[in-house]
Formats: sequence, structure tokens, C-alpha cells
Amino acid sequence: MTGTPPAVTVNVVMRMLREAFDGPPGPWTYFIDTSPGTGLHATLGALTAAQASQEGGRNRSTIAGHVQHLISSLALTARGVRGESPARDRSHSWTVSVVDDATWTRLRAELQREYQSLLVAVGTRGVWDEDALGVAFGGIAHTAYHLGAIRQRLPP
Repeated sequence: MTGTPPAVTVNVVMRMLREAFDGPPGPWTYFIDTSPGTGLHATLGALTAAQASQEGGRNRSTIAGHVQHLISSLALTARGVRGESPARDRSHSWTVSVVDDATWTRLRAELQREYQSLLVAVGTRGVWDEDALGVAFGGIAHTAYHLGAIRQRLPP
């Protein structure tokens, strides 16, 4: 019995991450709209700090709060893909709600850095076991959830 070659696993995980963050890679996608600008980076880049600070949803969270939460989550996902066992304390990942222009720019840059760090972790993982693959796909699903929650708040 043979398993999936590591290169195929890395390719699929990378494609799904890029789809979530960078947008549609071509005429079809795994889970986001194929329209331009539907990835997380383009979605956030179109928002002002004031828009990112507007409360909404059941918990009155803000888009800025979702971004800070994703930064924390991506860091944990990268550590898990690298084989570390990070503590899953997310109590500090929802402390940002209102941002000014400088803080909004900084949060988006931090998100980009954590995304790049995760891409490196995925690209350099040699052997994929069930734990690493579960962490990677969990991180993708978690990002997709927050991307959807953010996009639902966009002005018409």
C-alpha cells in the first residue's frame, strides 16, 4: 500500500492556503468565489480602519478582531505543522477591536508575516502524518470560516 507523495500533499495545502489569502488561483477554486478580490488580503486591503472597527455579528466583534484572532491562529498552525505542540490558549486573540490607520496597517502586515511563516512551515515539512495534515487543514478551514465572516460584513 502506498501513501500520497509528500509533494502532492504540500501542493494541495499550499494551493488552499493561497486561495484563502491571495484569492482565486485560476478559473476554479476549492472553496472561495472565483471573482477577483475575494481572498483575505484583498478583502482586508479594501477596508479602512473605521470599517474594520465597526462592531457586528452575534458577539459584537469587529473585522480587526477577526484579523488579530487569525494572526494568533496562524502562528499556532505553523507551530503545529512544524511538529511543535503549542498551547492553545486563545484568550488573548480577541483583545483588539477598534483600530486607527497605523494599527490597521500593522495588523494586516502581521497577518501577511504569519501567512508567509505558515507557507514556509508547509513547504519545508518533510513527512506528513495525520497530526500535521489535520493541523494544516484545520488552519485552512479556520481561515475560510473567518474569511466568510468578514466578507458577510462588507458593505453592499
